[in-house]
Amino acid sequence: MASSPSSPSAATAPAPLPKAELHLHIEGTLEPELAFALAERNGVTLPYSTEDELRRAYSFADLQSFLNLYYALMAVLRTEDDFADLAHAYLARAEEQGVRHAEIFFDPQAHTARGVPIGTVIDGLARALDSAQETYGISTRLIMCFLRDESAESAVETFEAARPHLDRITAVGLDSAEVGHPPSKFKEVFALAREAGLKCVAHAGEEGPPAYVWEALDVLGVDRIDHGVRSLEDERLVARLVADQVPLTVCPLSNVRLRVIDDLADHPLPAMLDAGLLVTVNSDDPAYFGGYADDNFTAVRDALGLDGETLRTLARNSFRASFLDEATRAEYLKEVDAHQG
Repeated sequence: MASSPSSPSAATAPAPLPKAELHLHIEGTLEPELAFALAERNGVTLPYSTEDELRRAYSFADLQSFLNLYYALMAVLRTEDDFADLAHAYLARAEEQGVRHAEIFFDPQAHTARGVPIGTVIDGLARALDSAQETYGISTRLIMCFLRDESAESAVETFEAARPHLDRITAVGLDSAEVGHPPSKFKEVFALAREAGLKCVAHAGEEGPPAYVWEALDVLGVDRIDHGVRSLEDERLVARLVADQVPLTVCPLSNVRLRVIDDLADHPLPAMLDAGLLVTVNSDDPAYFGGYADDNFTAVRDALGLDGETLRTLARNSFRASFLDEATRAEYLKEVDAHQG
C-alpha cells in the first residue's frame, strides 16, 4: 500500500545525521540471532534455549553483571569467518544509523584465553573492515583493548603477540571491570604502544572515580577518555579536559543500562557540553544496551530536549575526536554541515 504524503514511509524519512562512532566494542554487537547461528555452526551449546530467552537476560545490575554475560557469549566466536561475520553485521547496522567512520574496539585476551589465536581475531575483523568503505561507505580503524581485570603482565604479552599485526591497529585501549583496576596498572604496556607509534585511549570515570581519568591522562598519556561521565565531580579535571580539548566518548544508553545513571533524563551530557567538554555520543555494546549510534542520538534528543544544532555539534565532535587524517575529517564535517534532517 502506498504511503500518503502525510504519513512518510521509512524510505522517505530523513537520513540520519552523519557521525563517527568512537566507542564500540565489536564483541558487544553480537545480537542473539547471530549468537545462535554461530553456536550452531561451531557446535557450542548456549545456556539459553531461544533468542527471546537470551534477550531477556539483558537486564543488568551493574557493569560486572553485564560482563559476565558478555564473556559467556563470546564462546561462539571461534574462527576467522566468525569474526568477519560479526564485523559485517555491525557495519551493516552502522550504515543504517548514519555512521560514516567507526573506530572499533576488540578484546584479544577474551579470545586467546579460550584458545583462539590473536591472528585469527585480527585477520577476521580486518577482512570485514578492509571492505567497509566500498561495501558500507564507512571508513574504519581498529583499537586493541587490554582487559584491566587481567594482569599487567598479560597485557604486555598480548601486545607482544600483536606486534606482527600492528599495521592493522591504530590504537590501544583499556576496558572491562574498572573499579579496583586503576589505569596506572598498565603504564608499561601503554608506553610500549606509544613507542610503536600507536594512539592511546582508556575507559575511565565510568564506575571508577575522577582520579582514574587523571591517571589515564598523566600516566598512560591517552589521546581520548572513554566514558568520563564522572569527570564533572572534579572541577580541576574539567578545566584540564576543556583546556586540552581531550575527547570524551560518552555512551548514554549504556550508562542507563549499567546503572551508572538511573534515568536518561538525568544524564550529565548537557552539563558536559555547557562546560565546554569535547563530548561525543556512542553506543558501547549496542546488542546489550538497547541501541546503536543513531538510537543513542535519538534517545538523548528526546530525553534531554536537545535541539538540532546541539545534535550537529555532537556529530561534529565525533569527527573532531577521531583518528582520521585532516583531509578526510574535513570532508566528513562538510557532510554534517550539509545534512538536512
